[in-house]
Amino acid sequence: MEKTVNAIRFLGLDMINEANSGHPGIVLDAAPVIYSLFQYHLNAYSKQPNWFNRDRFFLAAGHGSALLYSTLHFAGYDIPMAEIKRFRQLGSLTPGHPEYRHTPGVDATTGPLGQGVAMAVGSAIAETYLRNTFNKDGLEVVNHYTYALCGDGDLQEGVTLEALSLAGHLGLDRLIILFDSNDVQLDGPTKNAVSENIKMKMESVGFDYQLVSDANDVLEVSIAIEKAKQSGRPAFIEIKSIIGFGSPKQGTSATHGSPIGKESTLKMKETFGYLLGEFQVDESAYQDMQNRFGVRGERNYLAWKFYMEEYKNLFPNEYKQLTDIIDHKIEVDFESLLKQESIGFVEATRNSIGKVILKLSEQIISMIGGSADLTGSTKVKGTNGNFTKDTPLGRNVNFGVREHAMAAIVNGMTLHSLKAFSGGFFIFSDYMKPAIRLASLMHIPSIFIFTHDSVAVGEDGPTHEPIEQLSMFRTLPNMNTIRPANANEVKHAIRFALESSRTPSTIVLTRQDTVILNDVSYSEFKQGAYIAKDYDDFEGIIIATGSEVELAIKASNKLYELGHKVRVVSMPCMELFISQSQVLQEKILPSSKTNRLAIEMGSSGLWYRFSSKVKGIDTFGVSAKPEDVLSYFGFTVDNIVSLYLGEK
Repeated sequence: MEKTVNAIRFLGLDMINEANSGHPGIVLDAAPVIYSLFQYHLNAYSKQPNWFNRDRFFLAAGHGSALLYSTLHFAGYDIPMAEIKRFRQLGSLTPGHPEYRHTPGVDATTGPLGQGVAMAVGSAIAETYLRNTFNKDGLEVVNHYTYALCGDGDLQEGVTLEALSLAGHLGLDRLIILFDSNDVQLDGPTKNAVSENIKMKMESVGFDYQLVSDANDVLEVSIAIEKAKQSGRPAFIEIKSIIGFGSPKQGTSATHGSPIGKESTLKMKETFGYLLGEFQVDESAYQDMQNRFGVRGERNYLAWKFYMEEYKNLFPNEYKQLTDIIDHKIEVDFESLLKQESIGFVEATRNSIGKVILKLSEQIISMIGGSADLTGSTKVKGTNGNFTKDTPLGRNVNFGVREHAMAAIVNGMTLHSLKAFSGGFFIFSDYMKPAIRLASLMHIPSIFIFTHDSVAVGEDGPTHEPIEQLSMFRTLPNMNTIRPANANEVKHAIRFALESSRTPSTIVLTRQDTVILNDVSYSEFKQGAYIAKDYDDFEGIIIATGSEVELAIKASNKLYELGHKVRVVSMPCMELFISQSQVLQEKILPSSKTNRLAIEMGSSGLWYRFSSKVKGIDTFGVSAKPEDVLSYFGFTVDNIVSLYLGEK
């Protein structure tokens, strides 16, 4: 036991020293904690790191990546010593912070403090829902825990407190938070920044609280985890440790983010009786981890495979539903289920999304989500009632006014193979951006739905009127930002988001009614742009998105009356269109047609890629009746006609 803990510690230090970069403090103080978790509790199998029924582990304190990589290495994951030696180097399996889909055994990308805890809450929600949906008497095919290791910094982040509050309210009894409590952060002692009673705080939000007085007591940590499992509530274990334990500057912030150094590490090894050189390890550590973690993981994995075969024979329909979720498959006849509305159909796109979610949820059992206390306005609501401790089959998550945690929780559910979605006002995407960025970085298909997409919100004024948000998301790598023009485009948008496998989607919708003035097939829509109105010998082009497509078509009609034939292009997803072939782009936006006007009620900058003339909004909004706001900013047929003709 002690040899293995020290092996984890010193391999982690060797990694940091070799890279001359990293965070040794948590490696030294939390090694016994992660050892206790992996050896005595965590159910996972290194030979099948994506095994569906494994326990999930979120290293919320992602700066402690060396601790995780060292542990995973000894636990048998495919992280060879050569990659351990390349810690934080270009192209290695061991980047500076854990990255999902990059390193075997890493269940989530973490590093921005707080995100790991919130994603763990999402994972626990998913496990609870799936366990209650699929398990049968004697056949518990979904049955696992979610663990997170966090530090003082995580608990100071608002996203963590939002998430823990919701977790306690929901009574997520398979969620266990391990708090590496060392009373030190980068700028010094935590008492410089906080003076709260963590026990009272956690108990007040509904967690079972325990205190472990010494992180080095592996047995005490293990007993606390076992008690947490039996508590019947989400659990929070505060584990007192000494940051940088055993180093010359232990207990100080100096050990947080600066290498200990090779000379000091060598002296520490002598003190600890670990008489091995750099990257030399005690071979008994491998055997120790294999004897418990390895054997338990293989046994439980094989047992699960056996139970799944029995489940398949007894419950073939449920088996297919579950394996489709595991394999990220959706078998839905979207064409017949989401029939297109007729020309002239009028509906706000926020209303369209509400209807579509309910209809699709009847067929797609993995759809789950909700809004941040806004379902009455966003219409984004899950089906089958509210998800609570007493009604775990409900698929509407009442996130409350917790936008940041909502986005991260959606990521946690998505990581667990669900088709998770959130709803909110577009302006408050600002509160969600860090988690949405992580979804893009992790290449997971989280679905973020926003309504009240422009200054057409009206009376609520500039605090509630998005301007720069569309551009913000369009410049986010690996994100599809979709702004549908009408009810039919909404149907295509949600289908596209559900069919996505490695890219999240941001769907941006109107509060006001829009009218369908053109037809569009799914194949056209997923090009990112298509021709909404055309003439054989058109002279120019108006490009638009969202509610402005209707405005563009009406302006084109008036221009025709004035003797001008103007094509209208709807561009619901700029990113998708840019990814198309030059041949397709040229077909839709021929370079010979230089008289172009792009119109959108948001920042104008990105549109100059497609048009030399842009009608956007590069100021904050105003408070007035919606029709007065649109007139004030010039989003009227007459003004668009004049702009196209160059009269303004």
